Amino acid sequence: MARVLVLDDEAAISMMLQDWLTELNCETVGPAYCVKDALTLIDTACPDAAILDLCVRNETSYAVATSLRARRVPFAFATGYGDSSIAAAFQDEIIVSKPFDFAKIKEVLAKLLRQGSQTS
Repeated sequence: MARVLVLDDEAAISMMLQDWLTELNCETVGPAYCVKDALTLIDTACPDAAILDLCVRNETSYAVATSLRARRVPFAFATGYGDSSIAAAFQDEIIVSKPFDFAKIKEVLAKLLRQGSQTS
């Protein structure tokens, strides 16, 4: 069972993602509601993939993305601000626009898990 880190400061979105991940036969790592908690989860329960809200409590999730990159864990950014809000260093990452639906998350998760299996 794939383990997927969820980082989002909106509880309703985190719960929705947890439900969808369960339907997709995945285990949710977290959810984390702030960058610090996500970094702790990566250190203690490294996931197979991650869905990261780009802006969390007035900070970006780039530190989390950098930590995941170092561990070769694939991730996607979730954002309601569009692709232009992503820093240049992360332009090639998967981006899912909010609001998203089950079909889009299923598609993104499949891509992430394929990437993860290619790097392990």
